[in-house]
Amino acid sequence: MRQDINYDFEERIELLASLLSEKKFIELADLLSRTNPIDVEEFISNLSDEDSVIVFRLLKKDDAAEVFAELDHDQKQKLLSGITDLEVDNIFKDLNFDDMIDTLEEMPASFVKKVLKRSDSETRKLVNEFLNFPEDSAGSLMTTEYVELKENFTVGKALDLIKETSDNRTVIYTCYVTGAGKKLLGFVSLRTLVTSNRDVLVKDLMYEDVISVGTHDDQEDVAKQFGRYGFTSLPVVDSERRMVGIITVDDIFDVMEEETTEDFQKMAATTPDEAEYLDSSVWQLAKNRLPWLLFLMVSGSFTSTILKNYQNLIQSMIALNIFVPMLTDSGGNAGSQASTLVIRGMATGEIDTSKDWLVVIFKELRVGLLSGFIMGIVACAKCVLFDKVNFEVGLIVGVTILVIITIAKIVGSMLPMLAKKLNFDPAIMASPLITTIVDSIGLICYFEVANIIMSIY
Repeated sequence: MRQDINYDFEERIELLASLLSEKKFIELADLLSRTNPIDVEEFISNLSDEDSVIVFRLLKKDDAAEVFAELDHDQKQKLLSGITDLEVDNIFKDLNFDDMIDTLEEMPASFVKKVLKRSDSETRKLVNEFLNFPEDSAGSLMTTEYVELKENFTVGKALDLIKETSDNRTVIYTCYVTGAGKKLLGFVSLRTLVTSNRDVLVKDLMYEDVISVGTHDDQEDVAKQFGRYGFTSLPVVDSERRMVGIITVDDIFDVMEEETTEDFQKMAATTPDEAEYLDSSVWQLAKNRLPWLLFLMVSGSFTSTILKNYQNLIQSMIALNIFVPMLTDSGGNAGSQASTLVIRGMATGEIDTSKDWLVVIFKELRVGLLSGFIMGIVACAKCVLFDKVNFEVGLIVGVTILVIITIAKIVGSMLPMLAKKLNFDPAIMASPLITTIVDSIGLICYFEVANIIMSIY
C-alpha cells in the first residue's frame, strides 16, 4: 500500500467513513489503497458486517490479504462468512504461509476441510503438518517462506534465485544455507551477497555459527532468543537439524504480547484468557476470577484465627488493634515489590534460579533490614507523637515493622523462584498471594513482638 505524506490517522478514518456513507466507492477504493493496512483493519473492525464486506471487496488483491492478516479471530470469521468461496481462495492464496496457518488454527474444522479440499496437494501436506505441531511451539509459529541456498552456489546464482523467488518469501535479507538432506549449515546476509563478486562460493561467505530453535521449543523460550540476540528471524530445525522453516520477529511481537498479558492476568489473580476484555461476557470474567478470589478469601480467614489466638493479649492492650492495617499493608507492599522485581528478572533471564537464588535472598534480606529499620523509626515516632500512644506501643509497632518488612522481602523473593523450581508459572506468586501470606506472618510477628516487649516492661 502506498501511504500519503502528512498521514493523520483520525482524519483518515473520518474521511473513509464519510466516503463509505456517501457511497463514493471509487474515491473510497483509491483512499484505501493509500492507507496503512493496520488502520484499514481498525476501520473495518468498527463497521457492520455488511459494510465490512463492502470495504474489503474494494481493496486491491494484494492489499486484501495484508489487511485480512491483521484482523482478529471474530472479524475474520464474520468476513469469511460474507464473501464467496472464490474470494476466500484468493485471500488464502495471497496470505503469507504463517498467517494462513494462524487463521486456520482459529477456524472450525469444517472450514479448514473446505479450504484444504480446494488447495493443491503440496499445500495440503504442509498445512496438515503445521497444524499437528503443539500449540505455543516454535513449529506452530514458523513459516516456510524463506530463502534457502546451497553451499556450492556461487554468489551470482544465489542472487538470481533471490530475484526469481523474492515475491514468495517473507524474509530475503537473511539467507539460510543447507547441505545434504536440508541440514542447516549456516546463513549469509543479502548485503554480503550483493557486495561480493558473483563467482565467489556461498560457503566461503556464510556464518557457520548459526543459532536455531527446535520445532517443539516453547514459544516463550523462542521469544527470549529473539530478545537476547536481537534477531529479525530465526531458523527452525527438527531433531536431526534439518531446516523446516523460520520464525520472524513480527510473530514474536505477538507472542511477547500474549505472554505479557497472561503474566499480568496471573499477577492479578485471575485465570488467563485470550479473549479481549470488552468481548468477554460478565459470566466469563467472573468465572476467571472466582477461583482465585475464593482461594484468597479462605486463605485470608487464617488472619481471623490468628487474632482469636491472641485475643487475651489484644484485650490487655486495645491500642494494638489500631495499627494492624498499617502493619499488614506495609508487609504486603514490601513483599509485592520484591516478587515483582524477581519475576521480572526471571522473565528477562537476568536471574537464574539455579545459581542466583542465594544471592537474591541475601540481597533482599539486606534491603529488608535497611528499609525496615528506617520505616520502624518513622512508625514508632508516628505512634508516639501523632497517635498519642505510650512509648511501649510505639516500640512494639516499630520493631514489628522491621521484622515484617524483612520477612516480606525474603518471602517475596523466594516464592517466585520456588514456583519456577516446581515448574509453576512464577507470575502466580504475585501481589494477591504474597499479600495474603505476608499478612498472616505479619500478625504472628506483631503479637509475638508485643509479648516479648510487654514482658520486658
